[in-house]
Amino acid sequence: MADPVVPVDGLVVPASNGLPPHSQDSVINLDHGDPMIYEKFWKETGDVSSFKIEGWENLSYFSNRNNLCWFLHHEFASQVRRIHRLVGNASVDENCHIVVGNGSTQLYQAAIYALSTHPSLAETCRPIPVVSVVPHYSGYPAATDVLQSALYKWTGDANSFDPHTTDPFIEVICSPNNPDGRLNTSVFKQITNNIHDLAYYWPQYTPITNAADHNIMLFSVSKCTGHAGSRLGWALVKDKEVARRMVQFVELGTIGVSKDSQLRAATILRAVADGYEEGGGYKLFHFGRKVMTERWNRLRQVVTANGAFSLVEYPPPAYCGFMGEETSHLPAFAWLKYEGNLDIEDTANFLRTEHSMLTRSGKHFGTDSKYVRISLLEREETFNIFIDRMSSIF
Repeated sequence: MADPVVPVDGLVVPASNGLPPHSQDSVINLDHGDPMIYEKFWKETGDVSSFKIEGWENLSYFSNRNNLCWFLHHEFASQVRRIHRLVGNASVDENCHIVVGNGSTQLYQAAIYALSTHPSLAETCRPIPVVSVVPHYSGYPAATDVLQSALYKWTGDANSFDPHTTDPFIEVICSPNNPDGRLNTSVFKQITNNIHDLAYYWPQYTPITNAADHNIMLFSVSKCTGHAGSRLGWALVKDKEVARRMVQFVELGTIGVSKDSQLRAATILRAVADGYEEGGGYKLFHFGRKVMTERWNRLRQVVTANGAFSLVEYPPPAYCGFMGEETSHLPAFAWLKYEGNLDIEDTANFLRTEHSMLTRSGKHFGTDSKYVRISLLEREETFNIFIDRMSSIF
């Protein structure tokens, strides 16, 4: 899901403009997961990801009037199935419905709408609680409550929710988790009303140990290929009625999804798959894993030498079916905690005021402000300045 603009200690932090810092003294924005890390890769691929749209193409609202998701472009659907079968990270059999959305945030909202209005919950007392394990993605509460719906309501930490309740609820499972990279599973036995946010379940971030096979699974091109500006996500949905209601939500909100964006995303996904299946030589996931490995190694060295901060301990390497070898967990974000002796209660404020680094405070993720989330997806210039500044602290 795309990161919203959030206030940081009285300031409104704008989205990264995608440009490198002006100088070593510039304020660097590590608050958003802007995936500029992939810019170098796509520049090197040349024309393999280029495509042309004629002026007469894509005039109609409709892609296929007979399809449940009538605005889903057939080529985008084809490449979505292809990339999942190539990577092996999600089940995409023919009974799986693909719903395309304007980013996965819209699809998240569509999913909670679809679940809360499903006929099986017709007699349920509303609003239906929506919960997720803390630390949860900072965008979930706002995306859930922005419409002040009477159908559902953000309720907070899944671990604080009554495990013995017989009332229905919606659990959101983000894995690998944003912000801390942990591999989350459902807290509860019920699985009917779960939403699995799998935006980071790609081999550059984590070992692909199995094909996820859940009722609702959310993905986006921004975290898969780096094309956040295309604003495109997709959901893999088992239940036809849930898929139909998700389509209805997108239809009412934006009357579908841009076919131009879908064609661009299809071209990008095709280029990624061709790089592995057609011997093109351009291997996106290997590129991403190489850069993420280098960045995590450098960050861990700095944190160890510094002694004032700690990072999450991840599980040992696991066999990745896609890579064909054991690989490590390399989350897109660092979940950093201040552990030093100084009286610093708000780590984000300290990094902003003393070291000109914008990060996202743990309080936005439902937890302690000693934690901050730091994006590791920015350009090399920005990451280098970040490492230099972390090395100079204390």
